Amino acid sequence: MRICYFVSEYPAVSHTFIRREIVELERTGFDVVRVSVSRNKIKLVDPADLEERSRTRYILDENPLKYIPALAAALTRRPGRLFKTALCAVKMMRRSYRSPIYHLAYFAEAIVLARWLLSQDVRHVHAHFGTNNAEVAMFAHLLTGIPYSFTVHGPDEFDRPELLGLAEKVRHAAFICAVSSFTRSQICRWIPRSAWKKIKVIRCGLDADFLIPRLTGKVSNNHLVCIGRLSSQKGHFVLLNALALLAKRGIPLKLTLAGDGPLAAELRQQIRELELDGQVEITGWLSNSEIRDRIANARAVVLPSLAEGLPVVLMEALALGRPVITTYIAGIPELVVDGVCGWLVPAGNAVQLSQAIESCINAPDYKIQVMGKAGRARVLNMHDIVGECSKLASLFRGDDAGIASAEYNGMERTRSEIVDGAVAAEAG
Repeated sequence: MRICYFVSEYPAVSHTFIRREIVELERTGFDVVRVSVSRNKIKLVDPADLEERSRTRYILDENPLKYIPALAAALTRRPGRLFKTALCAVKMMRRSYRSPIYHLAYFAEAIVLARWLLSQDVRHVHAHFGTNNAEVAMFAHLLTGIPYSFTVHGPDEFDRPELLGLAEKVRHAAFICAVSSFTRSQICRWIPRSAWKKIKVIRCGLDADFLIPRLTGKVSNNHLVCIGRLSSQKGHFVLLNALALLAKRGIPLKLTLAGDGPLAAELRQQIRELELDGQVEITGWLSNSEIRDRIANARAVVLPSLAEGLPVVLMEALALGRPVITTYIAGIPELVVDGVCGWLVPAGNAVQLSQAIESCINAPDYKIQVMGKAGRARVLNMHDIVGECSKLASLFRGDDAGIASAEYNGMERTRSEIVDGAVAAEAG
């Protein structure tokens, strides 16, 4: 079965989970066509991303004059569908927070995408993110009749859902994937109850790079790692304020901020102002292997997010046997059990974040190792790429039998069961 994965900028350093999904689907027999609107502007550092870029077709790489034959083909072969799609584009403009010119651009991109889909006999289109990607996929569906679906991650889709036309995108979709139960709940808020059955929880999965055992015996005394885009959603300024509080109390620690983004310059300035120069390092984007090494050599991974879906880096940290320090928001508590595989604190609270970090630093090494094993057991149970892609493959084939019961994936396990499982794994 040939399917198309559509993302506005692919590959990207923060979209490893999409690449894992595509690779696993191909392993199970799907023929996956990659299409993106444009190339990502951030330099790619991972060899697998560079390979993906060579396999991706980019709409904006085409000569603009080639849009004309695509439009002419739609006019002559599918005039009714073209008119219906144009009406839908107008409808999307009415309440949008973006200028009408953006929706006209999505319409034009969809015309080109539709021509490619038909020429390659694609049977299903899947987009990641419920923003402009889902809109282009929806227009392509209206133009061709090829079914489409999309994955909602958050938090971008939750910030202004009524202005994203989410209900309209869901109405035309074959199904919608949510990466957590929290994500599903947020979609339910903005669509008719009759459409709730379209929402399927398909969690982001980890592949062998993180799932094969790599637990290290030695635990760092005071080195923490924070991995992610340097943006307002991730709470980096709260983290730096928490570190400043710890520094005043004479608690020694090191922090690596792995990533880049629009707040990089401001963060460097705050590091200087808080006199944390010798304690905090900003590395820029790292490859997958470098990320694994940084996590494995840290005492814990800290991610004080203010807004999220369900961060993949938390899954990666737990899979590598490292506990996490993060916030009680969005889908995070579905994965992280406070006091069992990490510490959960209220978002935006530097004082409580500093207390959690201090607890982590002062905890005996054996406790850090037990928490890491408990977290790994939880990730293996909930975020195995093989299991999640098996559910996704069934949906692509039009068979959703058993998906609903599989969605919970062990969510009902108690704290004691998680710990017992980790201890048993250690004994084995």
